[in-house]
Amino acid sequence: MPTDSGFSQRLRRYYGWYTATFLGFVLLLAVGEQMGLSNRVIGHLFLFATVAIYAGIGVMSRTADVAEYYVAGRRVPAMFNGMATAADWMSAASFIGLAGTLYFAGFEGLAFVTGWTGGYVLVALLLAPYLRRFGQYTIPDFLGARYEGNFARVVGLAATILASFVYVVAQIYGVGLIASRFVGVEFEIGLFVGLAGILVCSFLGGMRAVTWTQVAQYVILIIAYLTPVVILSYKITGVPVPQVIYGKVLQNLSEKEQALINDPLELEVRAQFKARAESYQRKIDHLPGSLDAERRILHRQLDELRMGDGSARDVAKAERALRDLPRTEGEARTQWRALRDEALERSLPPPSHAAAFSADTPEARDAVRRNFLALVFVLMLGTAALPHLLMRYYTTSGVAEARRSVLWSLGFITLLFVTAPAYAVFAKWEVYSTLVGTSLAQLPDWVASWGKVGMVSVEDLNGDGVLQLAELSLNTDVIVLATPEIAGLPYVVSGLVAAGGLAAALSTADGLLLTISNALSHDFYFKVINPRATTQRRLVISKSQLLLVAAIAAWVASMRPDSILFMVGLAFSIAASAFFPALVLGIFWKRANKWGAIAGMLSGLGITLFYAAHTHPFFRGSMANAWFDIDPISAGIFGVPLGFVVAIAVSLLTPPPPREVQALVDFVRYPSASDPVSR
Repeated sequence: MPTDSGFSQRLRRYYGWYTATFLGFVLLLAVGEQMGLSNRVIGHLFLFATVAIYAGIGVMSRTADVAEYYVAGRRVPAMFNGMATAADWMSAASFIGLAGTLYFAGFEGLAFVTGWTGGYVLVALLLAPYLRRFGQYTIPDFLGARYEGNFARVVGLAATILASFVYVVAQIYGVGLIASRFVGVEFEIGLFVGLAGILVCSFLGGMRAVTWTQVAQYVILIIAYLTPVVILSYKITGVPVPQVIYGKVLQNLSEKEQALINDPLELEVRAQFKARAESYQRKIDHLPGSLDAERRILHRQLDELRMGDGSARDVAKAERALRDLPRTEGEARTQWRALRDEALERSLPPPSHAAAFSADTPEARDAVRRNFLALVFVLMLGTAALPHLLMRYYTTSGVAEARRSVLWSLGFITLLFVTAPAYAVFAKWEVYSTLVGTSLAQLPDWVASWGKVGMVSVEDLNGDGVLQLAELSLNTDVIVLATPEIAGLPYVVSGLVAAGGLAAALSTADGLLLTISNALSHDFYFKVINPRATTQRRLVISKSQLLLVAAIAAWVASMRPDSILFMVGLAFSIAASAFFPALVLGIFWKRANKWGAIAGMLSGLGITLFYAAHTHPFFRGSMANAWFDIDPISAGIFGVPLGFVVAIAVSLLTPPPPREVQALVDFVRYPSASDPVSR
């Protein structure tokens, strides 16, 4: 059904009223805070009210029609599909993690902004119009048709599930983090509370419900992201346009960094961290004897406390230390290496935020440059190949709308990307100028609040009762969520940011879970196992898989596997290596055949997973095993070229695809003006 102007006008009117109502709701809560409304009530109202909105849209968008469930009836206008895509894209990593990464990495963190933005250029030029021209429902659909059957479809299905699952775990982790902090429940309970919000958006209406809830979520998340940094900008500089004024604050921040580098107390603390790192290195060097000696010392201390009438607190502390001691040599080596690396990192002076590729030696600077370029490469190609994003372009009415949709997506995403660097600079300025140097007895409440969920820690290493920068540890994911509290803004701003972070996590999780469940029900059950399945049975299978995958993802997220940003980066590496060569060659090279595509996907994905496991500590790997010092987040830098080389070589060594497949390439590449789908 083609998009009509009346439909677009109605949507603009509906979402205009929705935006105005939400802003009124925020102002009402701000007035309530001034009149004594508690922080706890504000947090609950923000989170539960917004989830109720999404749930209401999801229920109203319920459907039993296959085309509506899988591709929203192919009638989503370009602007609204752009908003939905932007919300789908602005995951917990973008909303919560990007500014935090820029906070710690400075210039080098711009690899994320550059890579993600460039990825949409590739989507517009290489993939979105052609996949929309092809039609159907999923990326494995295209692989199955282009590469002659179910073998390529199943390989694509497995890669889709793997990339999407890693990505969705990160989103559910973000939901649990927000819920545990702002609703006051345990992290694990927060996960499943958020999971209910995710499911209610997508369970009844599939892509139709997800699309319209994502538009609503984009409105909330962009307002939530811009509000605190605009207020901070006005508070610090008198100019409420952070994107253009933060350079002035960055100059002041650079001067503050230089002062901290030469501060005697900072030098003392960093020296103590260096000594701690050397102590852990000695323990590692003398394993397993050092582990046995540590265990004997702790046992003796515990016995002395018990026999000498030690306080219950001291006894409990000794028992906890003994319980937390590694049990085996392998565990000790892994744990002590991590503690050594952390101490070494904190022994270094704060890096210059504005310096490009700063490092102590030419070799280290070269490694930093390589990692910057590798990350840009992986994020660009991963963006262009993520199945849950590419599926969004099946929902437009035609090829031209798909192209316009990409442009709208990039415009809406740019609002966040040009703001994130300013967010990082203003947040760092507040920490450096108001928190560092504060008496430990007078630390603000947010330090203890975020410390309870493991995101902030303070250690008075030199015992002077004053907080030095090296004694403060902030998790990357806490910067955006805690900045309103760091800056002393009204709590309603903190609640708004939490609602925005929840919207970002929910919107992406909805799209990812739908991608996984659709792949299982449509590409595996319907296309491979039971091609005669009825519409009703296909939808039942899809919804049951949605519940199962969501529960498994929540269980994995409850184990807190890693930082949000690393997990998302790994998902991009998986998508880039598994899909980008096969999709690009399938569209632009008729000679590519099924054996080449399958071999390319398997080899690219295989080397990417091997390298990530070979180098990342979570998989018991080590950067000592790294090739060219490339970080595991950029593992796809090896998988993509290998995928292209293998796919081309195997295709040339095996028979070309049949004529009907080559005709499909012509159909996808050269849409006819008389075909309504191409308009």
